[in-house]
Amino acid sequence: MRTSEERRVEAWGLPLAGRYWPGEGLPMLALHGWLDNANSFLPLSAHLSRPLFALDFSGHGKSAARPLNSVVHFVDNVRDVLATADALGWPRFVLLGHSMGAGVATMFAATFPERVASLVLLDGLGPASTPAEEAPATLRKAVQAMQGFGAKRKPRYSRIEDAVAARCQGLGALSEASSRLLCERGLESGFGGWTWRADARLRLPSSLRLCEEQVHGFLQAIEAPTLLVGAADGLEGSGAFESRIPHVADIQVVRVPGGHHVHMDDAATVAAAIRPFLAR
Repeated sequence: MRTSEERRVEAWGLPLAGRYWPGEGLPMLALHGWLDNANSFLPLSAHLSRPLFALDFSGHGKSAARPLNSVVHFVDNVRDVLATADALGWPRFVLLGHSMGAGVATMFAATFPERVASLVLLDGLGPASTPAEEAPATLRKAVQAMQGFGAKRKPRYSRIEDAVAARCQGLGALSEASSRLLCERGLESGFGGWTWRADARLRLPSSLRLCEEQVHGFLQAIEAPTLLVGAADGLEGSGAFESRIPHVADIQVVRVPGGHHVHMDDAATVAAAIRPFLAR
């Protein structure tokens, strides 16, 4: 395994954390999925030689949560990526994203195309969308959830093993080894047990999502060569991005065996798809 170091950056006054692996070549900024953290890219880091910074999104891992009494918006992550790249001194870089991180990466690459040399997406292509006519009901549901948020408490586990087992049941059905890696960075102790570091507001419904036409607008604005590594038993394998792929001008799709977190469960296979793409 390559040796990493903890690094912290500031994004709009908010302290963000991440893991950095030194290397040679154009650097790579890695964005994890929803409720994951920078350890999501620890297995993959062993198979890549470029400088790599895996960011903990706000409210995830060891990064600070957004201020209390504020609403957490998905699109705010885009500006955090810009601030992170600026703090690292990276005017141009490879952008790597998994799942939710792939959604953020897609929007960033479309909004700031001059910063992204290549785009690598792991079982994700663009953010979740909502039909335009459902937007009012979506906002109502979100506001009502916010009203009842104060009464909710995070789950607490008496043993780390119980948290690992619970995380295995999340989206994509993680392996025990991958779940343990995420728990190493995603848990905190207190009151005689363990609970998640993640900001509980991340589980609230989104206030507003793009409609699919808007998502297509972002996809069409991507200028960087793009690689989509789809998981056969994940979102891409289920056809979730079939209608989106044609909207990206320069995209290559490679499907690998495995589930939604295949980049953790079988990092060597995923890296074998990434390396030749970046060497073009």
